[in-house]
Amino acid sequence: MQKNKIWLYGSIVLFFALLFKYSDYMLLALRLIVSISVPLLTGCVIAYILDILVVKIENLSIFRKSGRLGLYRARRPLSILGSLLIIAGVVTLIINIIIPQLIDAFAVVISGIQPLLDEFTQWIVSNDILYPQIEAWIVSLDVNWPQLIEKALSYLTSGLGNVFSSAVSIVSSITGVVLHIVIAFIFAIYILAEKERLARQFNSLMEAYLRESIREKVMYVLITAHSVFTKFFVGQLVEAVILGFLCTVGMLIFRFPYATMIGTLIGATAILPIVGAYLGAFIGAFMILTVNPIQSVFFLIFIVVLQQLEGNLIYPRVVGSSIGLPGMWVLVAITIGGGIGGVIGMLLAVPTTATIYKLLRTDVYRRNTMALSKAKKTDNAKADSGGAAEA
Repeated sequence: MQKNKIWLYGSIVLFFALLFKYSDYMLLALRLIVSISVPLLTGCVIAYILDILVVKIENLSIFRKSGRLGLYRARRPLSILGSLLIIAGVVTLIINIIIPQLIDAFAVVISGIQPLLDEFTQWIVSNDILYPQIEAWIVSLDVNWPQLIEKALSYLTSGLGNVFSSAVSIVSSITGVVLHIVIAFIFAIYILAEKERLARQFNSLMEAYLRESIREKVMYVLITAHSVFTKFFVGQLVEAVILGFLCTVGMLIFRFPYATMIGTLIGATAILPIVGAYLGAFIGAFMILTVNPIQSVFFLIFIVVLQQLEGNLIYPRVVGSSIGLPGMWVLVAITIGGGIGGVIGMLLAVPTTATIYKLLRTDVYRRNTMALSKAKKTDNAKADSGGAAEA
C-alpha cells in the first residue's frame, strides 16, 4: 500500500512538472481543441434552449397516446420542428421590430444631447452662475456630437481595418460563421432526437466508473442546475415581455412621448435582473427630457410604481421562488459576471450563483439537522445513563 502511494504521488508530481515545462504547447493544443469544438459546444447550448420548447410542445394534449398513435410516434420531430419555427419567429420579430425600435431610441438620445447641452449652457449663462472665464469658455463651447461619436467609433474600429481590408476575408469570415451555425443546429437536432439514448449512456458511464453515493450527488447537482437555469431564463424572458408591454400601454395612456420605443427598450433591458429595467428607465427618461422635462419626472415616477408592481406581483408569479437568491447576491453575481463576460456573463452569473446558493443551503441544512439529531441522541444517552446510576 505504501509503495502504491509513492507511485501515485510521484506520478502526480511528474504530471505537473511536465505540465509546467510544456505549458505553451498544452495551451496551444487546448486553444485548438476549443476552436474546433466551438460549433459542437454551440450546438449543445442550442439544444438545451430548444429542449425547453420541445418538452412544452410534447406535453400538449394533441400528442397524447390514446387515440392518436400516429401523432404520438411523430411527436419528437414535430416538436423539434415547432421549436425551430418558434425560434425563427422570435428572431424575425427581433430583427424587424425590436432592433429598429432600439436603433431609433438611441438615435433620439444622440440627437438630443446637443440641444439639451445648449439649453443648459444658456440657462447657466443667463443666471450668472459662473465666473467670467468659465462663462466665456462655455459660451465658446461648440461640440459636434455626431462627429465626435463618429470619430470615437472610427477610433475603436481602427484596429479592425486590416482584418476586413479585402472582400475575400469578409466572405471567408461570413462563410465560417454560417458554417459554424449550420453545424451547431444540425448537432443540436441530433442531440434532441437522441436525448433519451444519450441520457441512458451517461447513466451507464456513471454506473461503471462512479460509486452510488457520488452518482447521487452528481445527479442532484445536475437536476438542481437544470431546474434553476430553465425556470430563470423562461421566467426572465416572460417577465421582460410583460414589463415591456405594460410600460408601453401605460405610456400610451399617460401620453408620454416615444411610448413604443421606450417600452421596447424597457423590455429588452429587463432581461438583465435588477439593473436592466433601471438602465432602460434612465435612457427613456433622457429621451423624454429632450421633449418635456416635466414629463420625464412623471415618467420616472411611473417606472418606480411599475417596478414595484412588477417586483411584488408579476415577478414572484412568473419567475417564482425557484431562484431563491437574495437581492444582494443577485447584484454581486451581476457585477462579477458582467466584469468577466459582459452581458452574457450577467445572464449566466445569476442562475449559476443561484444554483450554488441552493446547493449550499440544502447541504448546510442537512449538516445542521444531522448535528442537532446527534446532539439530541447524546443528551438522551446521558440522561438514560444518569437515571440508571441513580437507580
